[in-house]
Amino acid sequence: MTKKNTIDEDLVVSLYLKGNHSTYAIADKLGTYPNKIRRILQKRNIECRSKSEAQSNALATGRSSHPTEGTTRSEETKIKISETQGRVWDSLTEEERKRRSDIGKDSWNQRDETERQQTLQKSREAIRESSRHGSKLERFLLNELSERDFRVEFHKERWLRNQRLQVDLYLPDLMVAIEVDGPSHFKPVWGMENLLKNQKSDHQKTGLILSEGLALVRIKQTKKLSQRYMRNTLSKLLSLLSEIKERYPKEHERYFEI
Repeated sequence: MTKKNTIDEDLVVSLYLKGNHSTYAIADKLGTYPNKIRRILQKRNIECRSKSEAQSNALATGRSSHPTEGTTRSEETKIKISETQGRVWDSLTEEERKRRSDIGKDSWNQRDETERQQTLQKSREAIRESSRHGSKLERFLLNELSERDFRVEFHKERWLRNQRLQVDLYLPDLMVAIEVDGPSHFKPVWGMENLLKNQKSDHQKTGLILSEGLALVRIKQTKKLSQRYMRNTLSKLLSLLSEIKERYPKEHERYFEI
């Protein structure tokens, strides 16, 4: 009678806990099957990792590569994903939206001071980069308008009476200036002092632009930036530009918000 092969249970536990191996990897190493490894762990009162935890662990240790890493999604695929995510969010109740928001806040509160400062530093760097090259929404609108044969001047400066100010997007043929305002223009993202400073600058710029006889469109980014949000914003902007092209607004009707 052939003696049944035995498995070193201590080795299984060590590979799982100390070596961070998956039940599949341990089974392959010991010449058995994953369910047997799981039973050994349960016998030792060791809780098995969830599927998402196991996947994250495999990615972190390099034993598995990310399924989408190195792949490029088509624009059509990006739009489908964005629309699906948008419909899911739109279908949520206010209670569920608040719950998800609270999860994000709890995640932030659980970070230590070093992690918070690193995140804030990255945000500051992103803002500085945006000021030099334009925000993602600005670049998106620039590309989309240019493809539709609008003549667009990007970050036009040194033409208003206050030489330090610049306009995000300027359409000379329509005599329209477009300002893209991120959350820091109407929320105390970086503190109340910075918010008041931004609002004062915005108010001054609005007055200068309108005094030049131009129409001004201010785009308020009130929602999280996504492909869906940017396309909806573009659609509203194109509709407004069409109306302005058809009939240029009167002097006191040249300020618009989207």
